[in-house]
Amino acid sequence: MKIPLIEFRDVTKRFDGNTVLDGANLNIYENEITTIIGKSGTGKSVLLKHIIGLLSPDEGGILFRGKPVNEMSKKEWDGCRAQISFMFQNNALFDSMTVFENIALPLRQTTNLKKKEIEKRVMSRLEQMELADVIHQYPSELSGGMQKRVAMARALVTDPSIVLFDEPTTGQDPIRKNMILSMIANYRKKFGFTAVLVSHDIPDVFFISDRILLLWEGNIAFQGTYEELTRLDHPMIDEFIRSIEGLKDELTGLLSKKMFRSRYDFVIDRGHADSIITAVLFGVHFDRLSDRLGSQTALEVLKTLGEYVNKYFGPLGGFSARHSRGRILTILPYLQPEEVERSVHDFAWEFQQKALPGITKGIQECFEIMVTAGITEAGPADDIEQIIEKASTKQKIIATYQCGKEDCSK
Repeated sequence: MKIPLIEFRDVTKRFDGNTVLDGANLNIYENEITTIIGKSGTGKSVLLKHIIGLLSPDEGGILFRGKPVNEMSKKEWDGCRAQISFMFQNNALFDSMTVFENIALPLRQTTNLKKKEIEKRVMSRLEQMELADVIHQYPSELSGGMQKRVAMARALVTDPSIVLFDEPTTGQDPIRKNMILSMIANYRKKFGFTAVLVSHDIPDVFFISDRILLLWEGNIAFQGTYEELTRLDHPMIDEFIRSIEGLKDELTGLLSKKMFRSRYDFVIDRGHADSIITAVLFGVHFDRLSDRLGSQTALEVLKTLGEYVNKYFGPLGGFSARHSRGRILTILPYLQPEEVERSVHDFAWEFQQKALPGITKGIQECFEIMVTAGITEAGPADDIEQIIEKASTKQKIIATYQCGKEDCSK
């Protein structure tokens, strides 16, 4: 059995007689992104403070790599804490320090490294994160996105095993939110750390999360994947998820997965036992686009794809949701497959001719964007995951855009 990197066992914490954590049990696994959600004031920040060692449980225990923290020597626990870094909500960069000085600060404060070694490590991280050109600038001279990267570089300069993120996207617009989340996901893969996020940006944060923890009335009411969360059957928790997830995916304007599932269940319940519906799975290679053209352009492509899907298939009785970062599933209850094929072709042509040229205008390097679609039939016995699997096997390129040249497939 896989041993959790961090484990809470019946952790209870009280403040002035108020129980904030009430027998909480949770597992955080290595090399994953774990997101903690819950109502405001329910103890999410208290959880983070227990992980980093700023608070200790009144009851219960915390294990680090399978060993109880309260059985560790001070030296051993200090070694564990040294593996944890924290990225603050507002970046917490010092305006009076240059980019280099901000990033070097943790090494100067927490290590005995010599000046040359500190400079070497800071410069290495600056180059890895493409910040070498702003080394002598001050935070106030940088864009918001660049400041986030500097804050991330500072959090990673000590080579931590675990990075904690407290509301990293608060107050950002949909594109900026997703750019920050993309940055976290990309750097996690690149540098190999474990990420723990506290966030309310749903559903966007779910698309980068391996596991989700739901803090409810002082306990962990759920821990598992996004797909498992959408199937959660608990009236009060379901109401809470709907309240923070909303009816729509903010980036694309499509339905949230929770609302999509409810709509699908309604359509199936209203249909006959032998009724057949048509589904389309649209896709773009999000990670490939992001690596090639940058996360902002990739997100603009995805945002526009969602808007066009809604524009084209909503009036036809269709409803859609993003089911992974680069895939959108559309259900069309009232159209036959042949009608859907014609509509998809018309959609692809307009998306290619009118949408992509505007998004990619000004990009100098050669690139290729491919839009795929898989059309399948589904019956009452098929759940959403089965529909996605069937449509995935029928994916084909419906439109390409390369180096400024349009080519919509027939």
